[in-house]
Amino acid sequence: MALNCSEPTTQSLLAAFNANIFNLIDVRPVNHLQTTTNISIYFTLFAILGVTWRIEFLSWDPEECGASAITLPRKKLWMPDVVINEFVDKSKAPDTLYVRVNNTGYVTDGRPVGAKTSCNLNIYTFPFDIQRCSYTFNSYMHSAASVRLSFGKPVEDILKRSMELMETMGEWELLDMSSEKQDLVAKNSGVWDQLTYYITLRRRATLYVVNLIIPSCFLITLDLFSFILPPQSVDRSAFKMTLILGYTVFLLLMNELLPVTGNSIPLLNVFFSICLALMVASLLETIIVTNILHNSKDYRAVPRWVRVLVLEFMARLVCLPQKKTDQVIIFQNQDSIFTVKTKPGAQADEVDTSPAKGPASETVEELRKVRRQVQDLQQQISKNSESDQKTEDWIHIGYVIDRFLFILYGIFISVSFIAIVIIWIHSNSY
Repeated sequence: MALNCSEPTTQSLLAAFNANIFNLIDVRPVNHLQTTTNISIYFTLFAILGVTWRIEFLSWDPEECGASAITLPRKKLWMPDVVINEFVDKSKAPDTLYVRVNNTGYVTDGRPVGAKTSCNLNIYTFPFDIQRCSYTFNSYMHSAASVRLSFGKPVEDILKRSMELMETMGEWELLDMSSEKQDLVAKNSGVWDQLTYYITLRRRATLYVVNLIIPSCFLITLDLFSFILPPQSVDRSAFKMTLILGYTVFLLLMNELLPVTGNSIPLLNVFFSICLALMVASLLETIIVTNILHNSKDYRAVPRWVRVLVLEFMARLVCLPQKKTDQVIIFQNQDSIFTVKTKPGAQADEVDTSPAKGPASETVEELRKVRRQVQDLQQQISKNSESDQKTEDWIHIGYVIDRFLFILYGIFISVSFIAIVIIWIHSNSY
């Protein structure tokens, strides 16, 4: 059906619309309900820039009506019910009241729709994560027998335009975009057209590296070098306690930069938790070692399992074996001192083994006193030697534990730094 204009003016063309088109907004604009309405969707990453469809029974002669296109109020025409499945919030884009209609019956709705949608984020490698999100378009009420959806522009052109818009906007970098048309089969409702855009985004990680990772590495490295301080010094414990307080304040301040949504825990959160745990462990270790170095004289002998685990296994592992000390061994003749005399008339092999009397007897008594004194001295030396060895064992255990945690700290920092660099390089090489 062609519109007839009484004269080539806008007023005449608008009157023709009032008489033949505006009263048909409640039905799909086709001559026969079996005819499908083809709708083309124009899309960029930031907005839906246009939707185009055709009113089948609308056309006019541009020379007769004086115009090849006209803008009309949106509410005066039938509008397609295309929705976004991932839509989660009201559009914040500016509203426009008009659509453009040309003389062949094609209607173009250029209203931008800022779609705030949901996306299932995988934030395990945050802030070096790469996300793949989707936008799905389909008609809400009409099946494919009534409304057919199609892509208004090639996805390559959309990708190029979207990349230009995203160069200076937001923390995300657009990497790739693809599209797919699917036939959605609904039970008892036939087949529905569905258009899906797949968008691949990469987070710009520089902000998070500067504000999160580097300060954390500085603090944990300071705690590592605190092992240079003497373990028996009180300043070492105070220094570590100050670092723990500073790291806790740092985590509280940076908590707003960490993601709170996603299907997994970020690896960076695990890194921060391990750093804090190591700081607390190093403070506890310093307290224990300081106590050992100051009070080891009051301890009991080192248990066998501690000696095997620490003095033998861990000491060799950290290249800090225990030095062997020289032991003083005092030998004592336990034989009694007797004066041996031969009796008159006795045989050569008969001897008198009774203690001598006279001046020799006094000498024997003096020697016995000396022997008892030597025995007491030996016992005292042996007791002191055992006590010194016990103290030395406990002190060596403290030094072994201190070096073991220092090496563990160094390994953790090295592995963490290498892992962060590898993940960052992998993200940038996508």
